[in-house]
Amino acid sequence: MDKFENKIISEDIERIISENLPWDTFRGATVLVTGASGMIPSYVLYTLLGLNDHMDLGIKVLALVRNGEKARRILGPVLERDDVELIVQDVSVPVSYDGPVDYIFHGGSAARPKEHRAAPTSTIRANLIGTFNLLDLAVEKKSKGFVLMSSSEVYGKVAPESGVISENDYGYIDPLNPRSCYSEGKRAAETICTSFHAQYGINCKLPRFAHIYGPGLALNDGRVQADFAANVFRGEDIVMNSDGSSQRAYTYVGDAVTGIFYVLLKGEDMAYNIADSSSIISIRQLAEAFIACRPEKNLKLVMNIDQSAAASYNPAKFIGLDDSKIRALGWAPKVSVAEGVGRMISNYEITEK
Repeated sequence: MDKFENKIISEDIERIISENLPWDTFRGATVLVTGASGMIPSYVLYTLLGLNDHMDLGIKVLALVRNGEKARRILGPVLERDDVELIVQDVSVPVSYDGPVDYIFHGGSAARPKEHRAAPTSTIRANLIGTFNLLDLAVEKKSKGFVLMSSSEVYGKVAPESGVISENDYGYIDPLNPRSCYSEGKRAAETICTSFHAQYGINCKLPRFAHIYGPGLALNDGRVQADFAANVFRGEDIVMNSDGSSQRAYTYVGDAVTGIFYVLLKGEDMAYNIADSSSIISIRQLAEAFIACRPEKNLKLVMNIDQSAAASYNPAKFIGLDDSKIRALGWAPKVSVAEGVGRMISNYEITEK
């Protein structure tokens, strides 16, 4: 991807577009990506532009962001391209556009745990009202596809003995806990998509992500994968505020975004887990992987359990997703945790100088 300056991201996008998918589906399309400066949506943006560079598909990308200054800082020269148009607004405000909108990728949602705690109303508003607004636009424009970037949090608290979670397994979410603003918001957004599909025939897809990491995740994001990366990048020991026993399926962002396109272009159902079931590890093991990726820094893992911080964490002890359904489409993760955390740190070494 010679038109992108970042070597790590360029390699990731080349890997995505090398997949055997019907990319020509997007020829001449206008595609709206919301939350376009976020980690996952930005990779969707880069992939669409990569298709233009390598296959001359003539895609026009509408990059919708809430904070224009932040987007210009993160996306940089990408926004100067003729095939990109920046739209600055909140998704909770109705979206209008003079022209076709063939596909919509909705990733405009507060994903940081700190935001869930500090601004729960904004978090749930983006998922509910934002999804309504964008689906209204899809109806108006007769869009061919709508992708809601959903989350494993829709499953709630599932008993660990249940094993990996399939697309039909749902556990308990406490509606009186403000932290549920994100989990309940994503659940409701999926129901909104299902309703628009039933009533208007909108082709909705619901990729549900496990814990994603990689380039594009801000150092101050607040999720453990960002905290650990920040520690290693800065040469600091990793201090854990929990016992680190909670298990998650960690998936590299390039693999996750590849999964989005498999779901949209080949999936017949609505909901698909996008997670690398071979990378289900504890949070402590993740911390150890980050430390191991830069052995020359001689960093240590320090345990400092802080019960007062527990309210900001997802209470589920085990979130391991069954990825057999998306694998049946031909998708398979390419990047291991060991390689992925190394690529993540390398990206910070490029961008955070």
